[in-house]
Amino acid sequence: MVRRDMTARLLALIAAMLVAACSDTAADRSGMLVTQAEARAPAITGDARHPVVLELFQSQGCSSCPPANANVNALAARPDILALSFAVTYWDQLGWKDKFASAAYTAREWDYAHAAHEDTVSTPHIVINGRAAVVGTNRPALDAAIARQGPLPGSPVIDQMATDGAGPSRILIGAAPFTPGPDARAATVWGVDYDPREQAVAISAGENSGRTLPHRNIVRRLAIIGAWSGRSARYALPRPQDNAYRQAVLIQLGSGGPLLNARKL
Repeated sequence: MVRRDMTARLLALIAAMLVAACSDTAADRSGMLVTQAEARAPAITGDARHPVVLELFQSQGCSSCPPANANVNALAARPDILALSFAVTYWDQLGWKDKFASAAYTAREWDYAHAAHEDTVSTPHIVINGRAAVVGTNRPALDAAIARQGPLPGSPVIDQMATDGAGPSRILIGAAPFTPGPDARAATVWGVDYDPREQAVAISAGENSGRTLPHRNIVRRLAIIGAWSGRSARYALPRPQDNAYRQAVLIQLGSGGPLLNARKL
């Protein structure tokens, strides 16, 4: 009887060791093996009405940016994540001018730096929900930060009102408790246009010369459409210049402060 128990325990131990050894890899649908770290995705319960917001600051002239672009591209289609790629301008002087770069996006990264009491900016830099930042190349750190932050709470509610298809979209932000920040009596309401299509850009100069870099969710316009201070209010969101672009609304406390809510439209 004792021998049977020992044999059963030994078999159970061997089985556990085999499971542990096999758990380091996972097979995807194509039959290729990927590591467990690559296969995992942070568990999120958000959706388009209250997503996790990722703001990637990057440049086609930065040799460290392609892995970060790949990380964000892999998350861009998820309904529970609003991934926005902002091309900054401070790499343009090194031989390649980023075709998507804007001084407004560089200024936004500086707003986050100042809010964090930092005196420099760098790429690739990902800000999550306006509250936390990670180096964009580090996928495990990005996944962990997404899991920690979780989806935005969905308050105040952001609704898109029905229109006849002409003129700007109408946005309604509902009433909700509001505590002003130290540098702002009201929250800023941003309208964002971004391109969800993958765009492959051939780079012929600078640090990435000779490479073709894929981009997704490139921001094409970022504009203030109003302010919100706790009361229900309506806003006009200009329609995008290209019908293929998608739009989103962000509610942000202060300059470079935390996001109160966001919505994909």
